[in-house]
Amino acid sequence: MGAVKTKRMPRAVREQQMLDAAVRTFGNRGYMAASMDEIAELAGVSKPLVYLYLNSKEDLFTACIRREARALTEAVQAGARPELPADRQLWSGLTAFFTHTARHPDGWAVLHLQARTHGEVFAAEVAAMRAEIVAFVTQLILAAAREAHRDPDLREAEVSGLAEALVGAAESLADWANATPGVTARQAATTLMNFAWAGLGDLMAGRHWTPPDDRGDADAPAARNGVASPVG
Repeated sequence: MGAVKTKRMPRAVREQQMLDAAVRTFGNRGYMAASMDEIAELAGVSKPLVYLYLNSKEDLFTACIRREARALTEAVQAGARPELPADRQLWSGLTAFFTHTARHPDGWAVLHLQARTHGEVFAAEVAAMRAEIVAFVTQLILAAAREAHRDPDLREAEVSGLAEALVGAAESLADWANATPGVTARQAATTLMNFAWAGLGDLMAGRHWTPPDDRGDADAPAARNGVASPVG
């Protein structure tokens, strides 16, 4: 008989067991180096059973991406509690993000490194997750800013760019935090809040930074020389 022993259990439970093993293997070894034999052994099942449940290495990797993307998105959305003030919403959402990526470093490696570098199909899965998070952060900032200074004309496109920048910074900081011993999720979230909230705080108050006049006009208004000015 084969060396691998399996117990009868519901298909959904067995499949999650396989995905756990796959995420760990892909996260540590990378997509190309990971083998189905290794994944099956780690999951405690036979390789034919992995193929029976998940068809191929590509399908298995896609299933891992989707599961980890869903878990991360749900963690961020649950963390940003709508009853809190704007800065506390952002703080709690960021803390949830960094807590999740710290607790699931292999899942984060699958999403942020492996999936993005091994084909357009995999990259598209991650892009869909990222777009959902950016859209969520955009609406969070937009609602808070409009409420703070009663500006119904605040442009969503402008806030969407801020959300893109914030999400990109969080992604880079998660890589740094996971690679730096002793850095906690709270410290990572605090770092990003210190970096971002001064600017977002001005947005909440209706003050926008304006670039200097390209003509170098010395008589241009102060707002055109990089001084924030109230809007609305």
